Amino acid sequence: MPFQAILREVDQLDNVSTRLEALAEQYPLVSEPLITIALSVRNTATLLEVLVAAKGPTPI
Repeated sequence: MPFQAILREVDQLDNVSTRLEALAEQYPLVSEPLITIALSVRNTATLLEVLVAAKGPTPI
């Protein structure tokens, strides 16, 4: 089902965001841009999750 595939991608995007945040902690020189990108990725994941909640099948 396409909505399940989208939710799997949401999980992947959340993982990417978490890894970018970890890299930001390791490399202070580039921490600000990495945090900005991590937040953007996490926001995108959230928007996809909202899309699935709004357009996906209604739970029983």
